[in-house]
Amino acid sequence: MIRNAQKWLRRHPRTTGTVSAAVLALVVATTVGVGATAAEAETRNTSARTHTADSHRGHGPVAQKSEKSEKWKKSHKSHAHGNKKPSAAPKPPVEAAPAPTTPPATAPTTPPAAEVAPPAAGGSGASTYPLHTGIVATTFWVGEIFDANAEDGSQMLSTYDANWFANYGGCDGVTSQGTCTTEKRVAANGFFPSSMTPKQNPFYLDLPYDDVNDKTGFANRGSVIPWANDPAYAGRAGDASISLMKNRWVKLMKDGQTCYGQIADAGPGEYHDSAYVFGSNDARPANARYGGAGMDVSPALNGCLNFAELDGDSDVVDWQFVEAADVPAGPWLTVSSSDNKVIN
Repeated sequence: MIRNAQKWLRRHPRTTGTVSAAVLALVVATTVGVGATAAEAETRNTSARTHTADSHRGHGPVAQKSEKSEKWKKSHKSHAHGNKKPSAAPKPPVEAAPAPTTPPATAPTTPPAAEVAPPAAGGSGASTYPLHTGIVATTFWVGEIFDANAEDGSQMLSTYDANWFANYGGCDGVTSQGTCTTEKRVAANGFFPSSMTPKQNPFYLDLPYDDVNDKTGFANRGSVIPWANDPAYAGRAGDASISLMKNRWVKLMKDGQTCYGQIADAGPGEYHDSAYVFGSNDARPANARYGGAGMDVSPALNGCLNFAELDGDSDVVDWQFVEAADVPAGPWLTVSSSDNKVIN
């Protein structure tokens, strides 16, 4: 176990649940590097996750598999040209005309799905969204197993990505004896993990609004999420194949240090706390557990903001949403994404 029992009971009370054999197989296989593909495939086929108000810290449930959006392709023709057949009657030899050249084929294109605007390096960092102050932030990481007996007791997956561990690139930390643990992050290497190269932004976080798998969160997202009617999302509030929260940018401040991260999950503890997440009156999080935490942050953000603890519940931040175009240059842009598709 990553945490001792006393610490876990203080921070992570959960409803009773049992990890399926398939999920445990995935955890073991992926962390030790044996049979990962088979275990992951079995997990996708058999794992079903449900949602309760008290059962989560780091992530919300994964929805039933939805149909993929239809992709359009622009067709193109290639032209083959044969040689002219010889005439049946003998004729004086003539110089053959050169065969016409084949025009270059046009690569097929796919119309983009709804996506948030990619960040423009060099943004000012300015934001017009409400500021949230004095919010307790705990730390979580891809590959963390904090309760192997709870149905949602790991960060092998997120509410937006059933294959988060594989799609991220593996353990966002250090694997020792089959266990993925966190590690101190430093500026010298951009706060990146020391033992792996992430395929996704290591500057990630969650907030307690699951707009996909929480029934209330999904039903209300079109009316409470401020950017729900922006061009990238207009008319998509009822489309469960995309998230209005996934990969949105957040500005975090602590003791004079400012860092930026992208939403990759939902939590802790609450999953449709719109008054806190989107409110303009600096409301306190509805969650009363884990020190009243209002977000979880990744190890990269933990290091960037100089948290006092690698995995505690005493660090406090100020935060606000920020548009992608306003995100300034920094290590958080080394690997970033504008994708908001839900992966089931």
